[in-house]
Amino acid sequence: MRSLRLCGEKNSKMKKIIAIILILVLGAVAFIWGLPMYQLHFTSIDLKEDKIIYVKTGTTMDELASQIEAEGILSKDKFSKFASDLEFDDSKIEPGKYQITAGMKIKNLIYALKNGNQEVKDVKITFNYCDDLEELAGKVAPFIEADSTELITYISDAKTIEKYGFNKETMPSLFLPDTYEIGEWDMTAEEFVSFMADQWKAFWNEERTTKRKAINLTESEVATLASIIEAEQGIHSQEWETIAGLYLNRLETGMRLQADPTAKFCWTDEEMEGVQRILEVHLQRDCPYNTYIHAGLPPGPIRIPSKKAIDAVLNAEDHKYLYFCAKADNSGLHAFAETYSQHLENARKFWRYMDERGN
Repeated sequence: MRSLRLCGEKNSKMKKIIAIILILVLGAVAFIWGLPMYQLHFTSIDLKEDKIIYVKTGTTMDELASQIEAEGILSKDKFSKFASDLEFDDSKIEPGKYQITAGMKIKNLIYALKNGNQEVKDVKITFNYCDDLEELAGKVAPFIEADSTELITYISDAKTIEKYGFNKETMPSLFLPDTYEIGEWDMTAEEFVSFMADQWKAFWNEERTTKRKAINLTESEVATLASIIEAEQGIHSQEWETIAGLYLNRLETGMRLQADPTAKFCWTDEEMEGVQRILEVHLQRDCPYNTYIHAGLPPGPIRIPSKKAIDAVLNAEDHKYLYFCAKADNSGLHAFAETYSQHLENARKFWRYMDERGN
């Protein structure tokens, strides 16, 4: 009987040991099986500082993984493994501008890229002091998905120009320099131009339209005159309304504008490099924009004018000035005159001043 009892006790101990081993084995398997999910849910990205990444339309998973690795966020293999665990593939990549923060969970990064939850919203674009559409495209491109080539190609397309009611020469009038909130980063060239068209319509409200009609100019003609004024007086904007009134007086009386910036516009930057004075030879090149040769306004703006310059034209001073030249005091201001004889005297003072300075 004692022998049977000992045998039963041994069997019971063996069963307990086997049970404990099974529990340990199952626990280990469960731990190993659940480790990737634990890492996915709780592992943070090791970054010292926040990063911004741009995911373009059409980006593949392999390209995205390479981009993530190149930015020092995660290794390509690690990102691809976690992306696979969350069923993140090519078809689910959302383009956009994303902010990757230090300490961000891997799963949150993948969810953001998968669901289009851009961390960077209310993207702002700023473009000021643009000489032409190429310069504008270069300033806008860093803030949206479309690059500068895509922008200028779309803006210059005949169908685009016709769609918005402009022509090749007046198309720059559509773009009003300022700072704009455009929402999310993934904006195409077409969307950008449409956005700017909405801003243009909002700018030309009833009040401005009434003022425009009072001076008998179209919106593009106002922009063209504003571009000349801004190029003529780039330092002291307090003179803009006075100069605007003078040019409107000239247009009304049939005089040529004879604006130096329009003559300069007919020459390339290389041709004008180092030139400090507009000389007689510079006034003689015949191109449609040279208001020394051609009466009226040029075909379009000679630069992209600011809203302030446009408003200066709409609020032009009512006076009888027909002539102006630089003051002989290096102030950057102008001496205005109603008669040609007064203008000649102002001009003589200026040239004497310049000669004395050796300029």
